[in-house]
Amino acid sequence: MHDIDDLERRGIPSVFVASEPFRSAAVTQSEALGLDVARVFVEHPIQDRTDDEMRAIADQALDALLAQITGPN
Repeated sequence: MHDIDDLERRGIPSVFVASEPFRSAAVTQSEALGLDVARVFVEHPIQDRTDDEMRAIADQALDALLAQITGPN
């Protein structure tokens, strides 16, 4: 999350990506740190996925990622 904030401050559009079970923790941490970073959550688990499964997860997240990176934040 700090990395995304740092990149954004440098003018590099960025999006924080995490799997769904980490949504609450990510929101809590960003609020506690005062960071308003773009974020997208994907299905869980990630580990032990095949390359094809990871591509499918990425494909499913693409529209949300593009919306976050091109929309107002």
